[in-house]
Formats: sequence, C-alpha cells, structure tokens
Amino acid sequence: MAVTVSLVVLFGIALFFLLRSKELGYGAALTAAAFGFFLASTGAAHPINELTESLIEAATNL
Repeated sequence: MAVTVSLVVLFGIALFFLLRSKELGYGAALTAAAFGFFLASTGAAHPINELTESLIEAATNL
C-alpha cells in the first residue's frame, strides 16, 4: 500500500508538469491513465499495482 500512495504522488506531479508544459503526447496520456487507475483504485488497480511492484522489484535487482 505504501508503494501505491507514493506512486499516486509521483504520477500526480508528473501529470501536473506535463499538463503545464502542454506536452500532450502518448506519454501524457499514459501518465494520466496510470494516475487515474492508482487514484481511483478500481478493479483494474490490483493488476496494475502488481505490475508496478514487479517492475520496482526488477529495477532494484539490476
């Protein structure tokens, strides 16, 4: 759960700067979608949380 909260903050900050700089490409759309899933905690949030945790774990093992 702590990872989810920090990712919501991270995606929120990234989305803020993407919208402020008017960078509305695919990266902004992906960031906005990820932010929405983490923030709303819908049924799709659990698989996304698992994927993110796996990616974080893989990154720490590099």
